[in-house]
Amino acid sequence: MKLVRKDVEKDNAGQVTLIPEEPEDMWHTYNLLQVGDSLRASTIRKVQTESATGSVGSNRIRTTLTLCVEAIDFDSQACQLRVKGTNIQENEYVKMGAYHTIELEPNRPFTLAKKQWDSVVLERIEQACDPAWSADVAAVVMHEGLAHVCLVTPSMTLTRAKVEVNIPRKRKGNCSQHDRALERFYEQVIQAIQRHINFEVVKCVLVASPGFVREQFCDYMFQQAVKTDNKLLLENRSKFLQVHSSSGHKYALKEALCDPAITSRLSDTKAAGEVKALDDFYKMLQHEPDRAFYGLKHVEKANEAMAIDTLLISDELFRHQDVATRGRYVKLVDSVRENMGTVRIFSSLHVSGEQLGQLTGVAAILRFPLAELSDQEDESSSEED
Repeated sequence: MKLVRKDVEKDNAGQVTLIPEEPEDMWHTYNLLQVGDSLRASTIRKVQTESATGSVGSNRIRTTLTLCVEAIDFDSQACQLRVKGTNIQENEYVKMGAYHTIELEPNRPFTLAKKQWDSVVLERIEQACDPAWSADVAAVVMHEGLAHVCLVTPSMTLTRAKVEVNIPRKRKGNCSQHDRALERFYEQVIQAIQRHINFEVVKCVLVASPGFVREQFCDYMFQQAVKTDNKLLLENRSKFLQVHSSSGHKYALKEALCDPAITSRLSDTKAAGEVKALDDFYKMLQHEPDRAFYGLKHVEKANEAMAIDTLLISDELFRHQDVATRGRYVKLVDSVRENMGTVRIFSSLHVSGEQLGQLTGVAAILRFPLAELSDQEDESSSEED
């Protein structure tokens, strides 16, 4: 994302002009937008024209509209963002108050105006415009007959390919059918890796599986690469890292990201940091439950006692339509930071963010135990979003 201009006044009203450059920038934009905001962007509008002879035709015209945002639709797989709203600025092609849908496009600027820019939104703009935040990781999570090729970006885990091949069981004295099917499976996974992983951006490819599947696959892949003189795979061999996972399903990626051998390798990526924070929380919940709280009410009470060391919070909560509820979460984040605590904002599209969502979307690791709070019969696990 490229920041073109930022005009935010002291009362936190104002506007920013941004240019989305990567597909993931659409996800950042989705998290910036709220109902009631003003969005100015270039769009295509079908316009009816009448000629001098009275015949009516229609043309598609590119024009710039300013909409009051009413609905936001984000497609996570295609990374497409559509914004629906009413026109609030005079335009020769579109009447005031007319409905229109703008699909934001890569490399085309848009201007977003808000009555209130809070700290969480401003921080997201900083992160989106900082190239250091786009240190990407790829992963191949597999077991015999099933593989998921994923991209782990700072904000989300995207499944780029799913490979499924039926592998017959080995039979006594005849393993040929099993071996042929396995080779066919490996070939399809290799093709998916070459098609979906950009080695110029990705600095590490995790190959995760139970048993010896990962070793057998990597041996086969690089043997084939030598035979066919596949320079792409051979030149990037050092980027492949083998780790254990319980299965070939996408959720098993969390285990792979927890592996200490790769945590050090990925220490500067946000994905590994989020996974480690969530892992630390679960360990604390198991061994010292008085220092691990979740649910908004409990976490707010822990914050009042200035006890929060690390706050874990899902970005989904900041998309809440109710301004007061959203403000409550922003206030919590600001307060924890003022008290010298660490705040980790998880992406709801990331594997770790999905798991945090199951814990109400907000959790905290405390500096010291608060036994009297954890003993209260407050059903915070059923806390509203």
